[in-house]
Amino acid sequence: MKTTQNIPDFKQKALHWANQFDVCCLLDSNDYKDIYTAYDFLIAASVHDELECPVIQAFDHLKNFYSLHKEWIFGFFSYDLKNGIENLESNHPDQLAFPDLYFFVPKYLIGVKNGEIKVLIGNESIIDEIKQFKTSNIPDDNQLNIAKRITKDQYIDKVETLKNHILRGDIYEVNFCQEFFAEHAVINPVQTFEALNSLSPTPFSGYFKIKNHYILSATPERFLCKRDNKLISQPIKGTARRSNNPQEDERIAIQLKNDSKEQSENVMIVDLVRHDLTKSAVKGSVQVDELFGIYSFPQVHQMISTISCELHPEIHLVDAIKNTFPMGSMTGAPKVKAMELIEEYEETKRGIYSGSFGYINPDGDFDFNVIIRSILYNAGNKYLSFQVGGAITYECNAEQEYEECLLKASAMLKVLGG
Repeated sequence: MKTTQNIPDFKQKALHWANQFDVCCLLDSNDYKDIYTAYDFLIAASVHDELECPVIQAFDHLKNFYSLHKEWIFGFFSYDLKNGIENLESNHPDQLAFPDLYFFVPKYLIGVKNGEIKVLIGNESIIDEIKQFKTSNIPDDNQLNIAKRITKDQYIDKVETLKNHILRGDIYEVNFCQEFFAEHAVINPVQTFEALNSLSPTPFSGYFKIKNHYILSATPERFLCKRDNKLISQPIKGTARRSNNPQEDERIAIQLKNDSKEQSENVMIVDLVRHDLTKSAVKGSVQVDELFGIYSFPQVHQMISTISCELHPEIHLVDAIKNTFPMGSMTGAPKVKAMELIEEYEETKRGIYSGSFGYINPDGDFDFNVIIRSILYNAGNKYLSFQVGGAITYECNAEQEYEECLLKASAMLKVLGG
């Protein structure tokens, strides 16, 4: 274990160093503290062993992979794993072409906690190697032409149609998303991530590279975390803009906390998460630790609730993930019907968007985020994409929902020059 005075400099060099390998994963809490955060910063690089598999029995393959290694593994779940859990399908165009599930055992793993750097896998000498690593910053001259998959009018029409489904009693709430994309996109993924993370530092941000595929994430949301025998989920439902005026900013945050529409959206998802957790919980142990908590990030205030349970000793940790996947905040209620309507009204295959990435450690603890506020990039075919969405309830105003989408897209648009 070593201490360094300049952690931000080390983190930057560590990412540039890790990016020289075909596969790497960075997870950065950006100094947001919570009681469940095990490390402030983790970076895994190079592959000792890996698992890539399609939807069918993906979670079973992951179980076998973890039992084979019982050490640190890093990876992601695509949203479309839903098709292996429920009788669902995904038929929309998918130009990003990420694997459905990918995990790897790293050759090198470094953690930072409370200003101390620790080599968790590999030789201590890699710390010096990273500190001396020459970072090269080549400016991005490429002008991206960012387009919308659907127009504002189409978005509003679709929201009104979904509200009719709610009126008919098909669903109570659905998470409806739209895509922004660029073709012939040439970006420097590391620099783009650094710009995004600087503009919008969030507690579950991360960088994931698998060969030509990149996730550049500024997500504020935790999907699911396991600490000892406790499972924790922290869905976000409820968004409001920030203001540069401190008094107005505080007023907006208080307004969000007391907004009955946002509260009703949030509580529907809390109920859904409680239901999902009961599949893995010791009977009677599911509880809401915090309801309608307001947390502030550079672009937005968010309403976040925390639900936890005691994991039943007979439930495998991978099944605990499967039992809650995909996360309620990105689907709706009832969950399966909401996912059917998402497929019907959205225009793009979600793929890795609204999936999750993170780690499982040797003790069987894990932490996974929700892939939102994230730039997704396929360097092979030069396709870049990000999606934004929100909860559609009967009370919602389609125009305001559209504005909320633009608010959520703001940091990504700014970084990409759109």
